[in-house]
Amino acid sequence: MATLKHHLMTLLHFQPLWRTGLLLSVIAIGFLATTASDYPVPSAPSDKVNHLIAFLELTVVTRLAWPSLRAIWYVPALLGFGLGIEIVQANLPYREFSLADVAADGVGILIGLLPWPGTRSGKRDVRDSPDTV
Repeated sequence: MATLKHHLMTLLHFQPLWRTGLLLSVIAIGFLATTASDYPVPSAPSDKVNHLIAFLELTVVTRLAWPSLRAIWYVPALLGFGLGIEIVQANLPYREFSLADVAADGVGILIGLLPWPGTRSGKRDVRDSPDTV
């Protein structure tokens, strides 16, 4: 009988689940960032906290979806997504462009780069060895 830890580790390493979750997250965040919400959406009192949480989630899910992908590839893509949202919002009559929002996105990404359960593979690469120059 498999242990709960085994089941959780299997789930954490099931990349198709996280890739689907990332796609759904990008769609949901894009929709929420560009819609004129006439209906109540649960959110933090501060827009900056919403940005931080959204990009923290995007970063962690990206790391789970592609565990061997280096941050140099997905951090610019996530920041570009945040900047793209702001550019779209600048052209909407009910939204506005904010560099502070992009900064909050960046802080969320930085927090998402911290060690989180399931985001590190057990395999160490030779390049990670302190003895390599």
